[in-house]
Amino acid sequence: MGLLTALALIVSYVEFLIPIPIGIPGVKPGLANLVIVWALYTLKPGDALLVNLLRIFLAGFLFGNLSMILYSLAGALVSFLCMYLVKRSGLLPVVGVSIVGGIMHNMGQLALAVLALETGSLIYYAPVLVVAGAVTGTVIGVVSREVLRRVPG
Repeated sequence: MGLLTALALIVSYVEFLIPIPIGIPGVKPGLANLVIVWALYTLKPGDALLVNLLRIFLAGFLFGNLSMILYSLAGALVSFLCMYLVKRSGLLPVVGVSIVGGIMHNMGQLALAVLALETGSLIYYAPVLVVAGAVTGTVIGVVSREVLRRVPG
Protein backbone atom coordinates (compact mmCIF):
# COMPACT_ATOMS: atom_id res chain seq x y z
CA MET A 1 0.00 0.00 0.00
CA GLY A 2 2.91 2.32 0.74
CA LEU A 3 4.38 1.74 -2.71
CA LEU A 4 1.03 2.37 -4.37
CA THR A 5 0.55 5.56 -2.36
CA ALA A 6 4.03 6.74 -3.36
CA LEU A 7 3.38 5.89 -7.01
CA ALA A 8 0.03 7.70 -6.97
CA LEU A 9 1.69 10.71 -5.32
CA ILE A 10 4.45 10.82 -7.94
CA VAL A 11 1.92 10.60 -10.76
CA SER A 12 -0.14 13.36 -9.09
CA TYR A 13 2.93 15.56 -8.92
CA VAL A 14 3.80 14.99 -12.58
CA GLU A 15 0.21 15.83 -13.50
CA PHE A 16 0.39 18.95 -11.32
CA LEU A 17 3.38 20.11 -13.39
CA ILE A 18 1.59 19.69 -16.73
CA PRO A 19 -0.61 22.68 -17.59
CA ILE A 20 -3.93 21.84 -19.22
CA PRO A 21 -4.82 24.96 -21.26
CA ILE A 22 -8.49 24.29 -22.05
CA GLY A 23 -10.00 26.99 -19.86
CA ILE A 24 -12.34 24.76 -17.86
CA PRO A 25 -11.50 24.63 -14.15
CA GLY A 26 -10.96 21.14 -12.79
CA VAL A 27 -10.40 19.34 -16.08
CA LYS A 28 -7.26 17.23 -15.93
CA PRO A 29 -6.26 13.73 -17.01
CA GLY A 30 -6.51 12.13 -13.56
CA LEU A 31 -3.46 9.94 -14.13
CA ALA A 32 -3.26 8.93 -10.46
CA ASN A 33 -6.58 7.15 -10.96
CA LEU A 34 -4.65 4.48 -12.83
CA VAL A 35 -3.14 3.49 -9.50
CA ILE A 36 -6.51 3.71 -7.75
CA VAL A 37 -8.29 1.54 -10.34
CA TRP A 38 -5.51 -1.05 -10.10
CA ALA A 39 -5.79 -0.94 -6.28
CA LEU A 40 -9.57 -1.33 -6.45
CA TYR A 41 -9.15 -4.53 -8.45
CA THR A 42 -6.26 -6.01 -6.48
CA LEU A 43 -6.68 -4.86 -2.86
CA LYS A 44 -9.51 -4.87 -0.37
CA PRO A 45 -11.84 -1.90 -0.99
CA GLY A 46 -10.85 -0.22 2.28
CA ASP A 47 -7.16 -0.51 1.43
CA ALA A 48 -7.70 0.96 -2.04
CA LEU A 49 -9.69 3.83 -0.50
CA LEU A 50 -6.91 4.44 2.02
CA VAL A 51 -4.32 4.67 -0.78
CA ASN A 52 -6.57 7.20 -2.51
CA LEU A 53 -7.09 9.29 0.62
CA LEU A 54 -3.40 9.28 1.54
CA ARG A 55 -2.50 10.41 -1.97
CA ILE A 56 -4.98 13.28 -1.80
CA PHE A 57 -3.82 14.55 1.57
CA LEU A 58 -0.12 14.18 0.79
CA ALA A 59 -0.44 15.84 -2.62
CA GLY A 60 -2.51 18.63 -1.14
CA PHE A 61 -0.06 19.31 1.67
CA LEU A 62 3.04 19.00 -0.53
CA PHE A 63 2.05 20.98 -3.60
CA GLY A 64 -1.49 22.18 -3.17
CA ASN A 65 -3.69 23.89 -0.65
CA LEU A 66 -6.79 23.27 1.48
CA SER A 67 -9.09 24.07 -1.42
CA MET A 68 -7.33 21.48 -3.60
CA ILE A 69 -7.65 18.90 -0.85
CA LEU A 70 -11.36 19.56 -0.37
CA TYR A 71 -12.20 19.42 -4.07
CA SER A 72 -10.04 16.33 -4.55
CA LEU A 73 -11.75 14.65 -1.59
CA ALA A 74 -15.21 15.47 -2.90
CA GLY A 75 -14.42 14.03 -6.30
CA ALA A 76 -12.48 11.05 -5.01
CA LEU A 77 -15.06 9.92 -2.47
CA VAL A 78 -17.97 10.09 -4.93
CA SER A 79 -15.86 8.50 -7.66
CA PHE A 80 -14.52 5.70 -5.48
CA LEU A 81 -17.95 4.82 -4.09
CA CYS A 82 -19.45 4.66 -7.57
CA MET A 83 -16.54 2.67 -9.01
CA TYR A 84 -16.72 0.23 -6.12
CA LEU A 85 -20.48 -0.27 -6.55
CA VAL A 86 -20.25 -0.70 -10.33
CA LYS A 87 -17.29 -3.08 -10.02
CA ARG A 88 -19.10 -5.09 -7.36
CA SER A 89 -22.23 -5.31 -9.53
CA GLY A 90 -20.22 -6.91 -12.32
CA LEU A 91 -22.20 -4.97 -14.92
CA LEU A 92 -19.23 -3.22 -16.51
CA PRO A 93 -15.65 -4.18 -17.33
CA VAL A 94 -12.64 -2.24 -16.03
CA VAL A 95 -12.93 0.43 -18.72
CA GLY A 96 -16.59 1.04 -17.84
CA VAL A 97 -15.77 1.24 -14.14
CA SER A 98 -13.08 3.80 -14.92
CA ILE A 99 -15.44 5.86 -17.07
CA VAL A 100 -17.96 5.94 -14.23
CA GLY A 101 -15.14 7.01 -11.92
CA GLY A 102 -14.00 9.81 -14.24
CA ILE A 103 -17.48 11.22 -14.66
CA MET A 104 -18.43 10.92 -11.00
CA HIS A 105 -15.16 12.51 -9.87
CA ASN A 106 -16.07 15.60 -11.86
CA MET A 107 -19.66 15.54 -10.60
CA GLY A 108 -18.48 15.33 -6.99
CA GLN A 109 -16.25 18.34 -7.49
CA LEU A 110 -19.00 20.24 -9.28
CA ALA A 111 -21.44 19.51 -6.45
CA LEU A 112 -18.95 20.88 -3.92
CA ALA A 113 -18.39 23.99 -6.05
CA VAL A 114 -22.15 24.62 -6.30
CA LEU A 115 -22.48 24.30 -2.52
CA ALA A 116 -19.34 26.27 -1.65
CA LEU A 117 -20.02 29.13 -4.04
CA GLU A 118 -23.77 29.05 -3.44
CA THR A 119 -24.66 29.26 -7.10
CA GLY A 120 -26.48 26.83 -9.29
CA SER A 121 -25.16 28.49 -12.44
CA LEU A 122 -22.07 26.28 -12.28
CA ILE A 123 -24.26 23.39 -13.39
CA TYR A 124 -23.69 24.63 -16.94
CA TYR A 125 -20.22 23.11 -16.67
CA ALA A 126 -21.76 19.66 -16.23
CA PRO A 127 -21.91 18.60 -19.91
CA VAL A 128 -18.27 19.55 -20.50
CA LEU A 129 -17.23 17.82 -17.28
CA VAL A 130 -19.18 14.68 -18.19
CA VAL A 131 -17.48 14.50 -21.58
CA ALA A 132 -14.06 15.21 -20.04
CA GLY A 133 -14.65 12.55 -17.37
CA ALA A 134 -15.74 10.03 -19.98
CA VAL A 135 -12.72 10.69 -22.18
CA THR A 136 -10.18 10.60 -19.37
CA GLY A 137 -11.98 7.66 -17.76
CA THR A 138 -11.75 5.74 -21.02
CA VAL A 139 -8.03 6.38 -21.38
CA ILE A 140 -7.33 5.50 -17.73
CA GLY A 141 -9.57 2.44 -18.07
CA VAL A 142 -7.80 1.10 -21.15
CA VAL A 143 -4.40 1.58 -19.53
CA SER A 144 -5.69 0.06 -16.27
CA ARG A 145 -7.01 -2.98 -18.11
CA GLU A 146 -3.61 -3.55 -19.69
CA VAL A 147 -1.75 -3.01 -16.41
CA LEU A 148 -4.08 -5.46 -14.65
CA ARG A 149 -3.31 -8.05 -17.34
CA ARG A 150 0.44 -7.58 -17.03
CA VAL A 151 1.00 -6.79 -13.32
CA PRO A 152 -0.35 -9.42 -10.95
CA GLY A 153 -2.12 -8.24 -7.81
